[in-house]
Amino acid sequence: MRALRAITVTAIAVVIAAMPGVASPAQAELGLPLSAGAVATGSGGAVATVDADASRAGIDVLRQGGNAVDAAVAAAATLGVTEPYSAGIGGGGFLVYFQAATHRVFTLDGRETAPAAMGPTAFVDPATGQPLPFADAVTSGLSVGVPGTPATWAQALSRWGSRSLAQMLQPAIQVADRGFTVDETFAHQTQDNAARFAHFSSTTALFLPHGRPPVVGSTLRNPDLAETYRQLARHGVDWLYHGRLAGEIVDTVRRPPLVAGDPYRAHPGVLAAPDLGAYRAIVRDPTHVQYRGLDVYSMGPPSSGGSTVGEALNILSHTRLSAADPVGALHSYLEASRLAFADRNRYVGDPDQVAVPLEQLLSPRFAAQRACLLDPQHAAGGPVPPGDLDGGYHGCPPARGSAGGATKEGPNTTNVVASDRWGNVVAYTLTVEQTGGSGIVVPGRGFLLNNELTDFNFASTQGTQPDPNLPGAGKRPRSSLAPTIILRNGLPMLAIGSPGGATIITTVLQILLNRLDLGMTLPDAIAAPRASQRNTATTEAEPEFLNRYETALKARGHQFITNPEIGAATGLDFFEPGKVCAAAEPVRRGGGSALVVRPS
Repeated sequence: MRALRAITVTAIAVVIAAMPGVASPAQAELGLPLSAGAVATGSGGAVATVDADASRAGIDVLRQGGNAVDAAVAAAATLGVTEPYSAGIGGGGFLVYFQAATHRVFTLDGRETAPAAMGPTAFVDPATGQPLPFADAVTSGLSVGVPGTPATWAQALSRWGSRSLAQMLQPAIQVADRGFTVDETFAHQTQDNAARFAHFSSTTALFLPHGRPPVVGSTLRNPDLAETYRQLARHGVDWLYHGRLAGEIVDTVRRPPLVAGDPYRAHPGVLAAPDLGAYRAIVRDPTHVQYRGLDVYSMGPPSSGGSTVGEALNILSHTRLSAADPVGALHSYLEASRLAFADRNRYVGDPDQVAVPLEQLLSPRFAAQRACLLDPQHAAGGPVPPGDLDGGYHGCPPARGSAGGATKEGPNTTNVVASDRWGNVVAYTLTVEQTGGSGIVVPGRGFLLNNELTDFNFASTQGTQPDPNLPGAGKRPRSSLAPTIILRNGLPMLAIGSPGGATIITTVLQILLNRLDLGMTLPDAIAAPRASQRNTATTEAEPEFLNRYETALKARGHQFITNPEIGAATGLDFFEPGKVCAAAEPVRRGGGSALVVRPS
């Protein structure tokens, strides 16, 4: 699935740095090998994903005359086969699209929705009055929201594509029929989920053949998913939202298919057929901030990705960041993230059901007030309160209120970036939430259902203040997905996205910091070790980050815990007209795959 041969970051950096308009690579060696397929430069369009089969599906569409939207859908559908624990038609996501003909940026909200019967105490155990254990809520029908991915594909193709959904499903059907080679990442993820997969007969049959995870190097076929895709190609997505498959999804959620005799209590969901029939993918306005003279566009609520990345960039615009002082730059990055997450947790939810003060959150005046709380030498040392959105923003008043907690979000998602010869660009992040979603495969259909509703807060985290992210009828839970497109003088410069739950926000932000402020090439910026501060007492950091920076940052008051791997990003970096560098992870999640139509 993923390329394995390694080459050095330095070799790639030298090639890319020689291209006009590209910043020189970071001076420090990254200490991470690049897989042979992790970087590609050229023209005619590009695709980058975590998986070689998916990237190949997208690039083949471009070579056959399709556009960036077509390629993104074909790649995403293939990821539903080869990365089923991260994405698929049982999940949802957000798509950001730059339209070259109009120089406009559009966003499509394909977030899952809660059933009409779901109320604010849905995840509270009535017997105890306490929130359900998170693990029990995840592996259940109760966690499943109405899938948004099929509607996203259909609407994106209808509005901006040049090919039909039936055509764009064909590469995925072929992969599902012939199978894909199980790599170490897939085998490890299966093993990690084996205990909960084993509760469900349909999941066991697909992912635990002979009662065991598939071995590395074996071939995993999914004929049920191939047939499901064929039915979608034949009947359209109405078959899922209004037809036979809708009924099968409802039955699965309300009566999870437990293995006979299994004592596990899989909480049934309350999803009903009208919930699927009412689903719509929504075109929304993108978030927009200016940073260092560039226009940064991303996804607005119900995702908190665009607002939180945008606010943090606004805060960082008040600081001087330089590769000559990486510790100072990283300190500012972590503290800006802390402040922006405090505001994210307090104010962001589904804009159709709660009043999200997005304009104020992205206001330069609000950012200036928040930036004055950033001490260049000392970390805050713990959670900070959210800012006061009073509209005044005079001086630096002390923050008021309590520091509310955040949702526990699953780490597994996936990202697709694509461009075409006409200059259109897509950044598309899609997910089923946890690794393996709810753990429940729809019997005979070959795909996992999401557990996105566990992105709601199970109980209020805001004290006496209203909590914008409690469950509600038809509500979309707050997300952290942050597909991002950056324009320079009205033309694409960067497209970025990543998986990782709430660390998505910090991953995208740190890659932008690396690329725009610290002079790294995009492959370097993606490969560099990461840390994630989300308004908590401790900062999660990868081992290599700690090796390099822990001592210096501890001296400024930061405390760390180890996270073995943060994110698995993909991105595009545009040079002179028509030239693009596509980049994926060199190592994380087994390494990604980047392809261009005409390599140079």
